Parts: sequence; structure tokens; C-alpha cells
Amino acid sequence: MIHNRFLKSRALLRGCLPALSAVFLLLVTGCDKASAPAAADKAGGAPASPPPTRIQTVQKQYLTIETAGSARDTDVISLPGRVSFRPQAQSAIGATAAGRVTQLLVRAGEVVKAGAPLLTIESADAATARASLDQAASRLATAESVYKRNVEMMDKGVGLEVERQEAEARLKEARAEDARARQTASLIGAGQGSRITVRAPSDGVVITIRVAVGATVAPGGEPLLELGDPTRLQVIAQVPESDLRRIAIGQEATVELPALVTRVAGKVESFSPRVEPESRRAQVYLALEKAPEGMRAGMLAQVAVRVDAESGIALPISAILIKDGKRRIVYVERPDGAFEAREVQTGHVRDGHVVVLQGLKAGEKVVVRGALLLDTQAEQLL
Repeated sequence: MIHNRFLKSRALLRGCLPALSAVFLLLVTGCDKASAPAAADKAGGAPASPPPTRIQTVQKQYLTIETAGSARDTDVISLPGRVSFRPQAQSAIGATAAGRVTQLLVRAGEVVKAGAPLLTIESADAATARASLDQAASRLATAESVYKRNVEMMDKGVGLEVERQEAEARLKEARAEDARARQTASLIGAGQGSRITVRAPSDGVVITIRVAVGATVAPGGEPLLELGDPTRLQVIAQVPESDLRRIAIGQEATVELPALVTRVAGKVESFSPRVEPESRRAQVYLALEKAPEGMRAGMLAQVAVRVDAESGIALPISAILIKDGKRRIVYVERPDGAFEAREVQTGHVRDGHVVVLQGLKAGEKVVVRGALLLDTQAEQLL
């Protein structure tokens, strides 16, 4: 009888074995699926977002929460600058012939009129050029006289055509030689004999004098003097390359001149085509609405350019937490009172505020001070 019961129990166990195996397989598969995300995270996948963080009411007093609002319609970029002459308002005056400086007739900072004498040079080349001009003028006068006499003789019927033609050819040569001599003498400048008087080409102020009495000079060398027109000034601002895309011709600006304790209105006029490799800045040129009295080239300036602000949400800098050196995180208060970590994309920083370009909506409540406390608790939950 006991043997019969054993046989019945073994048969029942064999009948249940397939069902038990199926249940075990489902349990194992479920465990594998549950552990797959965790394994992926450990293998170096995307960082896991912390679950919403809840804090006690007493802890909330250490947080400052503000409603996110849209960024301003306009923004101001502050830039260092300086006053400078316009390129066409500067004159670099060089030597017109080789020689030696004998007199300096002006001083740096002196205001001069067009044609005013600046310095004198003794030059053997100038003496030679002027002597050549005198000789060319004399030969031209002789050639004109001979040609005129031949024409008169032809009119009276006693001259020869071949002589008239020869006289005409010599007259053309004399005129060409005289023109070359006059051109050379005009390039050398005013003066007599070996002396050259260098004169101001236009009204202006003497910016720099680069030579001294007794100095040897030659054409193509360093400028002897530099002149500038004080009525034609501009302001040059230094713009970081990251802000260049926000600057446009015609934008209004305010230029502060600390030396004169004054501010003047201006506008962006043009750009430099290159960025300086050391400073990573480019020059922007501004025209002033009205130059104040006493403004001079070289003065320091502080420029404020009004530009269109980036569209987005304006938040205090303290609201942004930086993760892994590149991720920007803010904490947003949800309707249920929990705080959610939100990754955002930020733009420019101005006056203690940063523009959030993506990841946040106007009207959401953001922790602007004390977010580090939430972040510490959120990390403990991971």
C-alpha cells in the first residue's frame, strides 16, 4: 500500500514539473529586464536623473524661489574703447628727396594751417633737379624761337620745309623734357637751390615728430611728421569675438569719456575685418553725434552699446548649477511641492543674470538661491 502511494506521488510531481519550470523562467527573465537599465547606467550611459526631491517645511526657509520671467527686449554690452583720428584725417609726411634736416619749424601738439612750413631739408638731389628744370626751360625757349622763325620764313616763301620739320621735332623734344623736369621739381617741393621746405598738406595738429635736426632722410623711409585733423575723430571699441554677432551697424551707443567727465551719444559705423589673435577681440568704429570740447585722440572711453537681447528666460546666476564641467542644472518646484532637477541651455551673462535658452518656461518656479542644498539631497537618492 505504501508502495502504491509513492508511485502516485511521483507521477503527480512529473505532471507539475513543466509548469514549475515555466514559472521559474519567467521570474529569471523579469529580473534580467529589471537589472538591464542599471547595468547600462553603470556601463557609462547617460547620467541618471535624480528623482523629485522633497524637503521638510523647516528646510524650505533656506531656499529662495522666484517665478521665471522672459528676458528683456534690449540689452547693453559694455566695451573698453579709445578716441582716435579717422584714417582719412591723418597725414604721414615723408621726405621727397635725400638730404639732411636743417630746421624744425613746429612742435608736437601745435595746430597748423594748410601750406604752413614744417621743416627744411638740404638736398643735393633737389639742387640737381632744379638746375635740370632751369636748363629744360632754357632749351624749350630756344626751340620755340627757332620753330617760330622757320614758320615765318615759310610764310614769306624763303624757308625750307625740311628745316621747319626739324625745328618742330626739336620743339616737341624740348617740351617733353621740360614737362619731366617740372614734374620732378614739383615732387621735391617748394624751395630754392638745394633747400626743400616741407609744408602741411592740410589743416591739422602735429601728432608726432620723428626726426631731429641733422638727421639724414630719404624718400620711402619713416615718416618725418604726422598730422591729424582734430575735428575728425572717432571712437574705437574692443569687442570680444563671442559678442560680435550681436553688434550691428547703426546700433545706438553711449560713450563715456572719464577724462572729461562727460557722456556723448554715438552709433556703430563699421567693423574691423579681423579679430586680434592675442586678445580675441575685434575693433568696432563708432561715430559721435557731437564731439565734446576738449576731446583728443588717445583718450580712454567706455562704450555701452544697446543690442537686442537673446530670447529666453532671465535667471540670477546663483540659480545655475554646473555638473561635469558642462551640464547646467536648475531646480524647479512642482505643483505637488517636490523639486525637480532640470537640465537647461544657457546664453550670455549680463548684470548678474543669465539667459536660459532651452529647458525652462516662463511662469515656472525656480530655486534661485539654495539649489545646492537640494542637489546634495538628490544625489543621496541616486
